[in-house]
Amino acid sequence: MDRRRFIKSSLVTGSALLANLEFARGITTTQEPVASDVASSEIDKSHFPSGFLWGMASAAYQVEGAWNVDGKGESNWDRFSHTVGKIKGAATGDVACDQYHRYKEDIAILKRLNQKSYRFSTSWARVQPAGTGPVNQRGIDYYSRLVDALLEAGIRPFCTIYHWDLPQALEDRGGWPNRDLAAYYADYAGLLAKNLGDRIATWAPFNMPWTFTYYGYGVGVFPPGKSDFIQFLKAAHTVNLAQGEAFRAIKAASSKATVGSAYGMAPAYPKTASDTDRAATARYHAMNNLYFLNTAIRGEYPKAFVGATPYEAMGFKAGDEKIMKVPLDWLGFHYYTRRVVSQATASSQPGSGGHFGTETEGEGGSSGRDPLTQIHVEMPTEGPLTEAGLEIWPRGIYDLVMQISREYNHPIIEISENGCCYLDSPNETGRVPDTRRIAFHRQILAELARAIADGAKVRAYHAWSLVDNFEWADGYTQRYGLTYVDFRNQKRTVKDSGLWYGRVAAANRLDV
Repeated sequence: MDRRRFIKSSLVTGSALLANLEFARGITTTQEPVASDVASSEIDKSHFPSGFLWGMASAAYQVEGAWNVDGKGESNWDRFSHTVGKIKGAATGDVACDQYHRYKEDIAILKRLNQKSYRFSTSWARVQPAGTGPVNQRGIDYYSRLVDALLEAGIRPFCTIYHWDLPQALEDRGGWPNRDLAAYYADYAGLLAKNLGDRIATWAPFNMPWTFTYYGYGVGVFPPGKSDFIQFLKAAHTVNLAQGEAFRAIKAASSKATVGSAYGMAPAYPKTASDTDRAATARYHAMNNLYFLNTAIRGEYPKAFVGATPYEAMGFKAGDEKIMKVPLDWLGFHYYTRRVVSQATASSQPGSGGHFGTETEGEGGSSGRDPLTQIHVEMPTEGPLTEAGLEIWPRGIYDLVMQISREYNHPIIEISENGCCYLDSPNETGRVPDTRRIAFHRQILAELARAIADGAKVRAYHAWSLVDNFEWADGYTQRYGLTYVDFRNQKRTVKDSGLWYGRVAAANRLDV
């Protein structure tokens, strides 16, 4: 299949069935979703509010390298990538983009491209090699230098505390299903805020918590490679507790701290107009989009399950709702693509999910993801696909932003990640003419501007990613960066998309 061209065939049910269906949780489409380009006239008139924060994102394990340098301990991703057969091409993050040594070069790119925010993450094992106990001062010093360099360049440091790399010593204690990790993590968050909170004001405790708990413990495609839905429930509950405890620890350590989130979300559309498909779509929204957000804002789990919430299975204790509930200062979430959801007809057995970069969906047959939610999820292909196999659906970011805005009383929102995979490389002149990536961001940003015009309080957009990097189980086979990295010598080349994005950031509009 040529992923560079539009997919001519429709979904099994046809796009007409998706038109004017009520979304889960009460959002209704007002027009038939459009799979192709946003109109050029809409793009040309798109502009953003004064002070809008244009940024880029990365993650520690994906860019830092230096996996065993200056006292850093082993992480779960170190162990996983060093295990034969786990990563495409036997790749590891041992060197990655070597940002540990080249951070000044990368910050210079951010400044050149007029960026005002850089979302990076910290490596817990670099700061606390065992996850608890003694602090590795050299790890703290590295992040201190990074933050100082960002501030000197006029760039806001946006710190995601945990982006999937757990100290292996804590995985050996049971990992996230072990409730004790909530306290260990809160101690770590407080430690970072104590040392860096005089300069960092924007904190997100976790990146995509549903993803690392479900992939790691529910289906086993991420470390530690376990496939047990109950272990996923336990892990997710520990993370919800840790999110609340970390919020309080950060606030206690830094008076200037604002604490939000970096959730992975996808707008869900029912496959048919049936009540059962609509109900399944509501459960998907609750499980994938709200499972960690609703617990913070309202102190309770959303209605993600067919029956009662399985509190006993997840290890819930009396009073946990008070621990989980915290008044997030802002909401951050990622958008990549949409989902089409239906009621599973054979829910007793989990389906065999497909792996699309950091997206695992598209179970075969009609089986459900698990017996407790009984949802069947499809990664549609009605729109064009990126080279990671993800459908391009610009309208989805508008629908998602508006849905979350309405459900949670119009909070401040940051788009913490959005991007696409294309494998363009330098041509004979040394340029990287990645026109498809430019088209992708133009369309997405036009829909985001429309959401802002319609009342959504979106203050920032972070393109994924600053540089091509280690893409988890896919190794170096995917490129999301606006800067090309030659992994043979670490040479950086800003792609045409990066240059375009820099002009957008400077002008605060898309007609550049």
